[in-house]
Amino acid sequence: MSASTAVHRVCPHCGQVNRVPDANAGAARCGACHEPLFQGEPAAVDLARLERFVSRDQRPILVDFWAPWCAPCRTMAPQFVTAARQLEPGMRLLKLDTEADPDAGARFGIRGIPTMILFHGGREAARQSGAMSAGDIVAWARHAAR
Repeated sequence: MSASTAVHRVCPHCGQVNRVPDANAGAARCGACHEPLFQGEPAAVDLARLERFVSRDQRPILVDFWAPWCAPCRTMAPQFVTAARQLEPGMRLLKLDTEADPDAGARFGIRGIPTMILFHGGREAARQSGAMSAGDIVAWARHAAR
């Protein structure tokens, strides 16, 4: 494994930063907790865990900011899961409940939900509000990550 083919990936279970070869990312397990780094579905995070992902994970991070009372959010939830199966492990998909963590909504200027933000290189790269189908999420995320 050369340094150019391995990247840092944050474990969604324990937050440990793992150095993972891109070729094996889909089957990789965390060196600390031994859980799979990718499970084909978005991981739920709070603001602190999100900031760790954004600052340490070296692949694009797509975050769905949502709330349980939001009907469009609930409609989009299975679409976001389907998109995760298509986008991971090249892109990490996360969900952040703005009702449970209102500071996150304020921190990222969330004005309406659902809102997706794509982070890359530690910074916001793109933002999209409103419910989308899985195909539209995948197409938008891939285009925005270029």
